[in-house]
Amino acid sequence: MFPRSFSQITSRGLGIAMLAFAGLGLAGAPARSEEFSVSQKAEIETIIKNYLLQKPEVLRDAIAELDAREKLAEAKARDAVVSDMSSPLYRVENQAVIGNPNGKVTLIEFFDYNCGYCKRALGDMARLMKDNPDLRVILRDLPILSQGSLEAAHIANAAAVQFKGEKFWEFHQRLLGSRGQVGKAEALAAAKDLGADMDKLAKDAEQPSVAANIEQSTQLAKSLGMTGTPSYVIGDEVVVGAVGYKDLQPKVVNVRKCGKAIC
Repeated sequence: MFPRSFSQITSRGLGIAMLAFAGLGLAGAPARSEEFSVSQKAEIETIIKNYLLQKPEVLRDAIAELDAREKLAEAKARDAVVSDMSSPLYRVENQAVIGNPNGKVTLIEFFDYNCGYCKRALGDMARLMKDNPDLRVILRDLPILSQGSLEAAHIANAAAVQFKGEKFWEFHQRLLGSRGQVGKAEALAAAKDLGADMDKLAKDAEQPSVAANIEQSTQLAKSLGMTGTPSYVIGDEVVVGAVGYKDLQPKVVNVRKCGKAIC
């Protein structure tokens, strides 16, 4: 049997002990599980089971607390990436940049060339750049939908070496504005039509740096909690989904004004 002091644990104290044993990491757990005998462990399990049967709302509250803690940790990690201007998120050495390359306001879009919502959002991006001459847009491939998406991303990253600014924007529109599926063949055709050096393009597309660049964008998207495309980073905010011009434009204005998506 347990020592008398343990047997006299109050209902509230027992709830805390139960949470500790459940693995939520609460400080003050009475002992490690290996310090109990088989019979003591069985009694602990019985006590916890009876407690949960009497007060099942405790389990619900514990799950809610764990969920809240996880969301808080995710938010802190996301904020750390977004707020650090030296983060890989903002590096443009190997990224396609459209709009004003020296713009005061930066918008980052994560997209997939076969994403229907990304295709719908193409017009929003065009309007944002037209209405905001100081907007710099960093395009990050997030090919999550198909093998064709991944192949197109490789060609697009290679094309970004040759095409800059308006030229890449034209290439980007050719692919994202198409109605059918986009893959390697479609990306190569668009690049050829726009005058790319095809031999160089083929070599660049196979460079390890291209695969590394796409993987970097994938990992950044995960760290930012992005669950689909299109997704955006504007100021201090991560925006998931094709929210449209009406939602993005005020954020651009606010970043220009106060450096944050919401002033």
